[in-house]
Amino acid sequence: MTEIEHPRTLLGIPLSKSNVIIIAVALVLAIGAGIGLFFFARDLTQSWTLTEIPGVPSLPQEQGAQQGASGEDVETIIDQAVNMDIPNVNPLDSVPKWDGASRVNILFLGLDYRDWEAGTEASRSDTMILFTIDPITRTAGMLSIPRDLWVNIPGFDYGKINTAYYLGEAYKLPGGGPALAAETVENFLGVPVHYYAQVDFITFIHLIDEIGGVFVEVPEDIVLYPLDYPDFGSFKKVTLEAGEYNLPGNYALAYARARKTEGGDFDRAQRQQDVIMGIRRQVLHPKILPTLITNAGSIYARLSEGVHTNLTFDNIMQLGVLALEIEMRDIERGIIGPDVLYTSKDPTGLDILIPIPDEIRLLRDEIFTSNGVASPLANQGLSALELAQEEGARIAIMNGTLTEGLASETANYLAQQGLTVAATQNADGLYDVTRIILYNGTPYALQYLAELMGIAPSQILNRYDPQAQADIAVILGSDWAVNNPMP
Repeated sequence: MTEIEHPRTLLGIPLSKSNVIIIAVALVLAIGAGIGLFFFARDLTQSWTLTEIPGVPSLPQEQGAQQGASGEDVETIIDQAVNMDIPNVNPLDSVPKWDGASRVNILFLGLDYRDWEAGTEASRSDTMILFTIDPITRTAGMLSIPRDLWVNIPGFDYGKINTAYYLGEAYKLPGGGPALAAETVENFLGVPVHYYAQVDFITFIHLIDEIGGVFVEVPEDIVLYPLDYPDFGSFKKVTLEAGEYNLPGNYALAYARARKTEGGDFDRAQRQQDVIMGIRRQVLHPKILPTLITNAGSIYARLSEGVHTNLTFDNIMQLGVLALEIEMRDIERGIIGPDVLYTSKDPTGLDILIPIPDEIRLLRDEIFTSNGVASPLANQGLSALELAQEEGARIAIMNGTLTEGLASETANYLAQQGLTVAATQNADGLYDVTRIILYNGTPYALQYLAELMGIAPSQILNRYDPQAQADIAVILGSDWAVNNPMP
C-alpha cells in the first residue's frame, strides 16, 4: 500500500460554506456508529463531557470528565467497564431506539465550490446522495444523483436538479435550499425524503483525519488537487497511481471531488461511494474505536459546527446505534448513470441529462424497497408495442417527402397500432431519411418507432422541451415513402 503523509488534525480553523463532498453514510453508518459507542462508554464510566450539542446535557466536571486520554488510559477504561458488575443492564438502553418499523431516507447535499469561492449569496448543489436505512430488514442503501439531471422543480418548472438548492436559498423559501432540494428529489423518485444533511468540506477533512484517514483502492491513475494545509487557501497538484492508499482528509476530499476521468461525474459518484464505504470500515475497525471514544468530545463539538441538518442529535444517535447492526453486504449502492438516462440540451443549449422513467423506477425499487423491484412495465413481459401503448406518448407526424398524404396515412397506421397521434403536418423541407425528435422522456414509444421505421441512432435527436405539444416528432423521409409496412 502506498503511504501518504498524514497531517495532524488541525483545531480551531473557521468552518466555511463551500463545495462539500458529501459523505452520505459517514454521518449515519460511520459517525453515528461512533456516537453510539461513545455513549456506551459514557454510561459505563460517567467520565465524559459534551458541549454545545443540543439535547445532550453535559456531565459535571467533578465527575471526572476528560478528553484526549492516552491509548493506555482508554484500554484501562474499557477493561474496567467490561468488568463492572452491572447485571442485566445494557448501557445502550439509555439511547432512545428508532421506532423499529419506519424506513428513513436522508438526503446528503454538497454545495458547489465555485459558487462558494465566488462569494455568491446562494449556491447550487454539487453533490446529492440519498441514503436509506430499513430497521426491519436491517438493510441500507445509497443512490447518487447527478447534478445535471433535468427534473421538475416544484414551483419553478423544469431545470437542472442542482439549481433546486439555489432557488430555495435565493427566494428564501421555508426551509431554504435544503427543503426545496429534498422536495425535488422526493417528487422525482417517488420516495419520501425525511431528513437532509449538509457537511462543510473542511469539517469533512477534519473528520477523516480524526479517524486516521480512509483506505481506498484507486483503480487507475488519477490527478488530484487537494487543499493545502494549514489555511486551505490554495491547491496543489498530485497524481495517484493505481493502487491502495490510506488518504488523509484533504486527499480524500480531492479524490471524491475529482471529475476529470473518462466517466466524468459518474466516475466521481462511484469514488464518493467508495470513500463512504471506506469511512465505514475505518470507523468500525477495532483499533479505531478507542480513539473515537477518546476524542468524542472534540469530534462532536466540531460536528455540531460543520454539519447543517434537520436531524436532531437524538435522531443521529438512534440511527447510529441501528447502523451498528447492518452488515457491509446489506448495503445496496446505486448511481443514476448512463444506463438510466440520456444526454440532451436544455432550451438555452446547456448539456442536461434526461431520465428514462421506467429505468429510474427499477433502480429506485432495488434500493428503496424491502422486497426488491416493484414490477414496473418492463418486468411485466409486455412486447415493444404493448410497452409503447401503455406509455401513451403523444406523436406528431411530419411529411418530409413529395408523397402527398404520407403523414396522414402514417398517422392512421400508427393509430391502428394503438398509439396516440397528436398532430400531422408538412415538414420544413425534404428529407432523404426519416428522423425522430424526442421532446419528452418516452423511451418505449421511441424504441418501437425506431425499430418500425429502421431509424439509425444518428437520426434520433434529443430536444427536451416540457412545453412541447408532442412527446415525439417523426419527420418522414424518402426511405419511409419507398419502403414501409403499411397496407
